[in-house]
Amino acid sequence: MQKSNVTEMINMKFNSDMKFCQSCAMPMTEELYGSNKDGSKNEDYCIYCYENGEFTADISMEEMIDFCVPKTVENTDMDEKTARKMLNEAFPQLKRWK
Repeated sequence: MQKSNVTEMINMKFNSDMKFCQSCAMPMTEELYGSNKDGSKNEDYCIYCYENGEFTADISMEEMIDFCVPKTVENTDMDEKTARKMLNEAFPQLKRWK
């Protein structure tokens, strides 16, 4: 069975050197790293998802996808259907949702 273009794109992005938040899949640079309880940077999660060693929202994976779809559409050239498909395929691969 051939992989979809979206799946190939996800695999390419997640296998690159770029870091992605392991909760919302946002591409991250060091200034966007969340924080641990001791104040150190957390390289797995972004500042919007993880602060002081805790997730900032008690949210399900489905709710996070619903939240991220409009932001993905706004910041990429994807339409809503494509963004939702990509996020539905990507999120189960993220540390928070495994």
